[in-house]
Amino acid sequence: MLNNNLLATILTFVAALTWLRINDFAAHRGWISSRLSRKIIHMGTGPIYVLCWLLFKDVYASRFLAALVPLVITVQFVLVGFGVIKDDAAVQAMSRSGDPREILRGPTFYGIIFVVATIFYWLDNPIGMVALMLMCGGDGLADIIGRRWGTVKLPWSEDKSWVGSAGMLVGGWLFAVGIVWAFIAAGQFAAPLSAYLLPITIIAVIGTVVESVPIRDVDNITVTATALIAGHFLF
Repeated sequence: MLNNNLLATILTFVAALTWLRINDFAAHRGWISSRLSRKIIHMGTGPIYVLCWLLFKDVYASRFLAALVPLVITVQFVLVGFGVIKDDAAVQAMSRSGDPREILRGPTFYGIIFVVATIFYWLDNPIGMVALMLMCGGDGLADIIGRRWGTVKLPWSEDKSWVGSAGMLVGGWLFAVGIVWAFIAAGQFAAPLSAYLLPITIIAVIGTVVESVPIRDVDNITVTATALIAGHFLF
């Protein structure tokens, strides 16, 4: 934990933007597909950002400084989506079809959720970070695995598969357990990891069911909101 919150904010910006730009560059050069880049950004940005919370001083104002990072990045997404800023690399990395307006949906919702979770949950309890990790690891891995091996579709959702849902469950669970373990190791939470395993498992199962519902472009909102609500009952 640093003694300077301004430095912590700058380091968090640098870490998040570096991850974004590496993937923007890779997608723009054609090294990876835009769809894969979108999911890699989705899966990696969240854990990097949340781990950076450990850099901040343990004061109430820290959450607002940390929230500036996803807020500023989300504002940039919105400006790119509306065509105010031209950023071909970002569009290539974060849209499926190359249409900048796609950034106004999934990526923008993603950023808004991080701002809200940071301000309202922060380090007070694991609810916010578990919900965010379920969205990052679960939703991201579900798409990657589902598109590659998801030949057997869910009866209630022709765009979702059993394999993809398994990826959602496992990915979300692993990311959530990993981030809670990191905060326990850093001395932020006193309870042992075993105390969190059952609540995380239940939240991951609930989130997987919600993610399987055939509603496009709002998974980031529905999965995270459901996990936050469940977390209030389980933690």
